[in-house]
Amino acid sequence: MAEERDAGVLGDVSSEILDQAAAIFGVLASPVRLRILRVLSRGESDVAHLAEQVGGALSTISQHLSALMRSGLVDARRDGRRRVYFIADSAVVEVVGAVVERVSGRADARSTEPGHVRGGAP
Repeated sequence: MAEERDAGVLGDVSSEILDQAAAIFGVLASPVRLRILRVLSRGESDVAHLAEQVGGALSTISQHLSALMRSGLVDARRDGRRRVYFIADSAVVEVVGAVVERVSGRADARSTEPGHVRGGAP
């Protein structure tokens, strides 16, 4: 018989909520979108500045921004003739930051292992 554990937050969540969470994780599964969030976590930005910081064509960055906006992670406001984008859901950005810290810690730990070749396969 399996040992019962405290399921925490996920224990009492409906399938519908898990589906919505999975959709957000799907939006976050793009390195370009994570780079956009990194830039926006430093402050508001227009698409031209984002394209410069992230790298990529304006149209590509705009498409990624649309996906981030549809998911509720990013929002925009008008500033004269330009649109300025900003983080709309800071809690999700905190989760992304926690995951990045975790991955960074794992990478640091691997790089100090005996026999590890820097830049080699994980």
